[in-house]
Amino acid sequence: MDPHIQLAYDAIKEYLASKKTLPLPDNLPNILLAQKAGIFVSLHKKSDNSLRGCIGTFLPTQKNIAEEIISNAVSAAFKDPRFMPLQKDELNDLAINVDVLAEPEPVTDMNQLDPVKYGLIVKSGNKSGLLLPDIGIDNVEEQINICCQKGGINPAKEKIELFRFTVNRHK
Repeated sequence: MDPHIQLAYDAIKEYLASKKTLPLPDNLPNILLAQKAGIFVSLHKKSDNSLRGCIGTFLPTQKNIAEEIISNAVSAAFKDPRFMPLQKDELNDLAINVDVLAEPEPVTDMNQLDPVKYGLIVKSGNKSGLLLPDIGIDNVEEQINICCQKGGINPAKEKIELFRFTVNRHK
């Protein structure tokens, strides 16, 4: 199993069993310990591919990728306000994606956007909305509208800034 996915799974299992955060395992690959990045952990039900939880950070908040994965995996499983906390009987039906985000870059031209290749962040003042790439959105306008909805932004009345990013998706 991919080490990013294994770590997310182990963090969720540990929290289910003990309500405690998984300590960093000893045998982690160096890439998880030596680098920092924003991380999104998405949980889907294998049975119908429906979303079960998704929490992330577009900029790093922890010391390394491993700690970011652990924190966001627990949050996606137990603290996503759209869902009830994950139960033990759901664990076997869980598919996990871990997206490692590249640093967001400003968008100066709409031609720089592609909802399959790039995720999008829309900012207005202290509000922001984010959408990961390649999640079934096929046009830029829809991607922008969803980001605005998520961030509570009215683009007709508020000045917006756009940022794009790529992800390295682990399944």
